[in-house]
Amino acid sequence: MAATANSSESMPLFAVTVFLSAFLLFQIQPMVAKMILPWFGGSSSVWSTCMVFFQAELLLGYFYVHWLHETLAPRRQTLVHVALLLASLATLPVAADPSWTETAQAHPTLSVLGVLAFAVGLPYLLLSTTGPLMQAWYARAFAGVMPYRLYALSNLASMLALLSYPVLVEPFLELRGQSWTWSAGYAAFVAACAATAWWTWRLVSAERETVHGAGATDVPRPSWRDCLLWAGLAMTASTLLLAMTRHLTQDVAPVPFLWVLPLSLYLLSFILCFDAPRYYVRPLFLAALPFAFFGMDAMLDEGMDVAAMIALISAALFVFCMVCHGELVRRKPHPRHLTLFYLMLSLGGALGGMFVGLVAPAVFNAYFELPIGLFLCALLVTIVLWRELKPVWRILLLVALCGYGWRLADVSREFVDGYRVVVRNFYSQLRVSERHDDPAGPKRVMVHGRINHGEQFLAPEHRRTPATYYCHESGVGRALFALPQDRPLKLGMLGLGTGTLAAYGRSGDEMRIYEINEQVLDLARSEFTYLSDSPARIVPVLGDGRLMLEREPDQGFDLLAIDAFSGDSIPAHLLTLESMRIYLRHLRPDGILAVHITNRYLDLRPVMAAAAQHYGKTALLYELENVDDNDFCSRSDWVLIMSPERARALPLVMNDGEELKAKPGFRPWTDSFSNLFSVIR
Repeated sequence: MAATANSSESMPLFAVTVFLSAFLLFQIQPMVAKMILPWFGGSSSVWSTCMVFFQAELLLGYFYVHWLHETLAPRRQTLVHVALLLASLATLPVAADPSWTETAQAHPTLSVLGVLAFAVGLPYLLLSTTGPLMQAWYARAFAGVMPYRLYALSNLASMLALLSYPVLVEPFLELRGQSWTWSAGYAAFVAACAATAWWTWRLVSAERETVHGAGATDVPRPSWRDCLLWAGLAMTASTLLLAMTRHLTQDVAPVPFLWVLPLSLYLLSFILCFDAPRYYVRPLFLAALPFAFFGMDAMLDEGMDVAAMIALISAALFVFCMVCHGELVRRKPHPRHLTLFYLMLSLGGALGGMFVGLVAPAVFNAYFELPIGLFLCALLVTIVLWRELKPVWRILLLVALCGYGWRLADVSREFVDGYRVVVRNFYSQLRVSERHDDPAGPKRVMVHGRINHGEQFLAPEHRRTPATYYCHESGVGRALFALPQDRPLKLGMLGLGTGTLAAYGRSGDEMRIYEINEQVLDLARSEFTYLSDSPARIVPVLGDGRLMLEREPDQGFDLLAIDAFSGDSIPAHLLTLESMRIYLRHLRPDGILAVHITNRYLDLRPVMAAAAQHYGKTALLYELENVDDNDFCSRSDWVLIMSPERARALPLVMNDGEELKAKPGFRPWTDSFSNLFSVIR
């Protein structure tokens, strides 16, 4: 009774420490990812690589806790840990070092890992240790008390941190303010953890430590099969989390909201499973599992509307995670081996992260990690249920597993079959196909995910005709025709695609094209002929367009086109006031800045209007709807930004542009502030 009473009195202190650590742990993830996203072209792979780092740090932290728990006496544990906590205060405030942009182009993955290690390495490591360490201290101080609910509390705090970031933090605080606020919270956590360590020091006497240690030695050590199963279940959930998140961000946009939603559901499954086993209603979730598999099969095979895709991925991921984590909790060991359990759990999470974030982009030419993750989930469920089933059900389950594996292999083949070229790297997966269903003749198409990034008709009479978003009737096409025709022009492009805009080049013109992905340039040269057919002088510049322009002397462009897409959206760092200042510096006084804002999910007109007003410019929107009798044009929205004098001098045929006015109360986007929710359609 006394131990129970003391544990009740101490629980609030342990709970506050665990809650603070988990909240800060998951607030820093989207914050620091947003800090470095502009340095790596806004690629969705930035988040996957960040997750690899965070999971590796978590594994290192859990290994540290396991070593501490197994080798040092409780009082020495508190001394070592408090010393490290105090040392970590010297690294505040957290900030990413811009010097890493120098190596971003050559080694993006290593650069992401390096900048994170220097920016948040030690604080994140110590935060990651808190959950299992507090549980181990609590279990040792109060014999017979189960500490696993503290783990559920830590996951609740993690989910609240993730959900609050895009809703309460990102829209109201600039990155500098976020950094200082987080750093103040970390200092408060250090104080709370030190207080908990002092409380533990008082509770655990040398005599009590000896008694508890002796009792713990009678608990059998988990077998290697148990450890492998723990790691396998954790790896499966981690693999599916990252693979399904990547599927979302490649088709929409790599933004915090689409990172946060799947990760929140992943954490919610931890909360429900560890808080009380009854939340994992095993028959219900095992029955839901086939429907989740079928739903993912339909999405991979056919594609669907983005709202339905987000809903389906979210529901399926929740089912997968509940099954994996529910089965984990059913097999959790005695608290004596708690740190080993969490070590295996974090090892599995790190392996899943490394598979999706590091191995898959280097080894696969398509997104095969999602089918592999789905099959791994089905395989582990088969292993978990095997001993519980009668022989006839085992045979049926094995047949179903083999059939599902065959189906996933077939879906995976469809990722690459029928395409001329399929390539992949850190920045994207690109596929080139030929289509023969257009009245104007066969055409070649480049796609990223499901997004068309340009196409070219192959017939000799059409192959020099610009198509899709860049046709003659589009905003950028009309702007190019409005430029002076009596002298050579200097044109700039951020984002190459198939190189369609090169079709507008004339003899004597210079087109300077900025492209971050070398594979895009290779495909534009090998699979399309816009670049080679153009009589203009083509100057490709490899690297992030904004960073390259920032370093270059003034170019004096007659027109600069911003068309660098990641998924279905221009990365936010290419739409900020700082980026606009760079673009405008490179324009002639009468030059035109053309920004491609076509997007099914985001309305970027307020962003353009606010930026134009800030610099005293005029922003004109040219919307082109689908034209049924025009095989060369696709729906497109282009905003042309220029001086008011240049706008008044536009030819009469361009007077149908809609002048964008700044929206009252709309805050312009900057490098340290952007609010996605303000532009969702």
